[in-house]
Amino acid sequence: MNSFGRIFKVTIFGESHGESVGLNIDGCPAGLPLTVEDFLVDIERRKGGTQKGTTPRKEDDLPIFKSGLFNNKTTGAPLTILFENKNTRSGDYEKQRAVPRPGHADFVAHQKFGGHEDYRGGGHFSGRLTVSLVAAGVIAKKLLGDAKVTASILEIGGEKDLEKGLQNAIDHKDSIGGIVECRVTGLPAGLGEPFFDSAESLISHAVFAIPAIRGIEFGTGFAAARMYGSEHNDAIEDMTGKTRTNHAGGIVGGITNGNELVFRIAVKPTSSTPKEQHTLNWETGEQESFSVKGRHDLCIALRVPVVLEAVTAMVLADLLLLEQRLKRLF
Repeated sequence: MNSFGRIFKVTIFGESHGESVGLNIDGCPAGLPLTVEDFLVDIERRKGGTQKGTTPRKEDDLPIFKSGLFNNKTTGAPLTILFENKNTRSGDYEKQRAVPRPGHADFVAHQKFGGHEDYRGGGHFSGRLTVSLVAAGVIAKKLLGDAKVTASILEIGGEKDLEKGLQNAIDHKDSIGGIVECRVTGLPAGLGEPFFDSAESLISHAVFAIPAIRGIEFGTGFAAARMYGSEHNDAIEDMTGKTRTNHAGGIVGGITNGNELVFRIAVKPTSSTPKEQHTLNWETGEQESFSVKGRHDLCIALRVPVVLEAVTAMVLADLLLLEQRLKRLF
């Protein structure tokens, strides 16, 4: 549903053009220092309108703390944070209600919720809700201590020259996708609960909650299918678990092994594109030509790195708290 985690449990809520979006975190330890300033850097990284290829929609996105914080420290009670929606243009969507946008959740949401869904701006399916994920990531990163989570764009539209990849899409008057890599250093060995809650299973689960993600690979990923076992195996060098190579990407048997965690994700092209497409008009039952209007990202991948860091930190913080609890029990 809309919640994720066992100890560090994150729930997100809201719609793109509703009054606000937000999150609730249950299980955040008491005494964690937290101020508005802690959120500003990552929130700014997620915003559109600040770089070429992103939507011109801008929101202040200053966190509003509603519960769980007192004297700038978490209380141990559920932590609730809101982000107001102030810069909306719902008319762009009201005019095309009967024409579901190809690649979007318009049609399936209509089928699932019987027409009661908030369709403006994609409603609850909108990338707008990733601001809540980023906020959860800010808190999770604090809980990780010395472990550092960083993500970066490797390529856009198959081009390692990101500017060239963007320009290709602009020249074609279309949208484009990309590949983003995440790396985590300073992780202890032992995080992960096989089989179903293995470290890579939980990371993958959280990653696919980010709109527009189409694939994930850890370490050498799909290239491992073309390697010999003796070539792919990472030789262990000492009792810290350090390995000579890192083809496994820092996870073996579903458990972190103390090496750098490395994985990559594929981000699809933005579904909203000015290029003419065909779609169904569910009022007439006929197909018709269609071009998406409004304010949209040329390349969603540009805004994904900070969101990817956030969901990764959420998973690792939850696993770390779970590991600490299990050690106390035994």
